[in-house]
Amino acid sequence: MAEDAALKSIYHFTVQDIRGNDVSLSDYSGKVVLIVNVASKCGLTESNYKELNVLYEKYKNQGFEILAFPCNQFAGQEPGTNEQIQEVACTMFKAEFPIFDKVEVNGKNAAPLYKFLKSEKGGYFGDAIKWNFTKFLVNKEGKVVDRYAPTTSPLKIEKDIQNLLGSS
Repeated sequence: MAEDAALKSIYHFTVQDIRGNDVSLSDYSGKVVLIVNVASKCGLTESNYKELNVLYEKYKNQGFEILAFPCNQFAGQEPGTNEQIQEVACTMFKAEFPIFDKVEVNGKNAAPLYKFLKSEKGGYFGDAIKWNFTKFLVNKEGKVVDRYAPTTSPLKIEKDIQNLLGSS
């Protein structure tokens, strides 16, 4: 755990994209990043994807990125294979932002990135992710600046994104 504490930004992590390719999060250095655990069959899915798409379209050319991590830890709402998840996210919900390999966000098998995110910004009831579509906002230096509940509409985060994009 002391090793985790030494990590100061998301740029220290390498994750797998939905096709199984390694992606260094340092590739996103200098960008404002919103990291979201997503699910295809959640009551929050349609509204979140719709609003995430609006934000992405509006700010992607200004240095904003959304990183979506499918997770099946909440009521089995992301049961599919990576291929099925990609089909739903990209075809049905028209997501253009990067979708990554399905991960666990809680428990002993939680992805190292999620362990880091939770250690930086705990929730109201401890660090555990409570549901799909928990959002972490990361500044251009790779530091977690805020955490939003699953029920927080992505468009309600827009001002925070604008503020971080405006700062250098």
